[in-house]
This record gives sequence, C-alpha cells and structure tokens, in this order.
Amino acid sequence: MTAQPLERHWPRQWADDELRLLWEFLTFLRITAVNKLAGLDARAAARAPLPTSPAMTLVGVVKHLTAVEREWLSIVGGGKDLPSLWTEDPEFDWRLTADDTPASVVVEYQREWARSEAALYGKAAGDAAARTVNGRDRTVRWLLAHVVQETARHVGHMDLLREMADGSRGE
Repeated sequence: MTAQPLERHWPRQWADDELRLLWEFLTFLRITAVNKLAGLDARAAARAPLPTSPAMTLVGVVKHLTAVEREWLSIVGGGKDLPSLWTEDPEFDWRLTADDTPASVVVEYQREWARSEAALYGKAAGDAAARTVNGRDRTVRWLLAHVVQETARHVGHMDLLREMADGSRGE
C-alpha cells in the first residue's frame, strides 16, 4: 500500500517565537519525508540502491526518523515511559519487516509526531529535558534543533533514494 502525499507549508518568515519556529521547521521536514515516500509501491520504497548502505531505503529512513523522535522528544525530552525503538544493533530501526509498507511506516511516523508534541507540550525552549543522556542535561531547544537537523539530513538521503527509485526530483 502506498503512502499519500501531504500538503506542506513553509514556516513563517517573521517568527517571533523560537519554539514555534523549531516545531514549524520540523513539521515542514516531516511532511517532506512523507512526500518523498508518497506514491511509491512497497517494492520501490524498500529498494536499497546504495551498496555501501544496504539498509538505507526510503521506508527504512522513515522508520529511523520515527525512532529518533521517540527517543529524543518523547523519552528524553518528555520523560515518557515508552519502549525505545533502538537496540544494540545500530541498524535495527532501519531494517524492514514483512509488515513495513510505505503507508504503515507513515502511520507510525505520524503517531510519533503526536506523541512527541504531547510529550513536550507546555515546555519552554530553555526548559531542561526530563532525562539526561550520558550524564548530560539538554534543553528542549537543543532537542528540537537536534531532531530538525537529523530529519533534514535524512530528507537529503531521501532526495537521492527517490530519484534513484523513479527519477523524481525536487522538494
């Protein structure tokens, strides 16, 4: 089953609220990731065309981004008691199962968006994350900036993967 494209809007140009701007950029990138996967059948979306990165597929990138959001925003930022999607295997969240389709991973990704936003609801940019990582505190600002950069980096990978899948180019 294919994923459907989502309508996307650029963040406000005259943003006066730092946290809102970070959320808007993250939303823009999330939708870009979904749209890179939209319209492809399961086979094309699961193709790993880069010999040096055999786990990197369009579906796998979205699974990874779901794990990133859960870990950094819901668990670390909001202190939610959720199972981590990461294991000792660094490529675990990239690996596909028989149930992973473009539509199914997008549904899970969108569920994670809601969890992430709920986990950080009411927090200010300078508030400390609920949990430390390796003994280091982080602010909500840092967490959101980190997830924005991680998502942007992987959307860049998705640009190339989508072009290799069907020749589609652009944002």
